[in-house]
Amino acid sequence: MTPAEEAFLRRAIELAVRSRAGGDAPFGSLLVDAAGTVLAEDHNTVLSDGDITAHPELKLARWAAQHLSAGDAAGTTMYTSCQPCGMCTGAIDRSGLGRVVYALSAEQLDALKPAGGFPRVSQDGPALFEAARAAVEGYYT
Repeated sequence: MTPAEEAFLRRAIELAVRSRAGGDAPFGSLLVDAAGTVLAEDHNTVLSDGDITAHPELKLARWAAQHLSAGDAAGTTMYTSCQPCGMCTGAIDRSGLGRVVYALSAEQLDALKPAGGFPRVSQDGPALFEAARAAVEGYYT
């Protein structure tokens, strides 16, 4: 990790600390372009916004999709205090960001939580493959 990358990651952690001090979950992220310019930064606002999707990684992925060309997005790096969750990872992938650098892994975060964590929703499938395939087939070509 370069000194600049470490500084960006430390900034993400500062945003996480600020988020926690403001009453939200301790997560922060920033988006940096290929030249090293900070394009946007945010922190978790799930509680203050009453929005379960208000993760900083998702908000920055949404911002990038709205404000950056595909080429510019591909040249960015997101620095984030914790490894993005599945929801945020999907948004990051869809927004075309180039890279993510995180401080805490998901496993390290889970070790800091009380036993049990969030309940997992049961999922059953796949089912009705032919009907579902017909709705999707050809869309991505």
